[in-house]
Amino acid sequence: MVRTLAEIEQAILRLNQKERAALARNIIDDLDTVLDENVDRLWLEEAQQRYQAYIAGETKAKPAQEVFDKARRRLRQ
Repeated sequence: MVRTLAEIEQAILRLNQKERAALARNIIDDLDTVLDENVDRLWLEEAQQRYQAYIAGETKAKPAQEVFDKARRRLRQ
């Protein structure tokens, strides 16, 4: 039986919150296995560039608590 994406979405939305969360974790875990093998190198390069920009005074730092609070607010929207 072939189901359309819309049918699958409707079936998922009928699941309770705990079941949807478990499904989401399974999907994310599956997607994480297909990451680009260069991702660690790319993240390291990005971190180094950001650090150099900070040291050079090209960017400003923000307190971690401010960043986390902003992220939590955005996730609640």
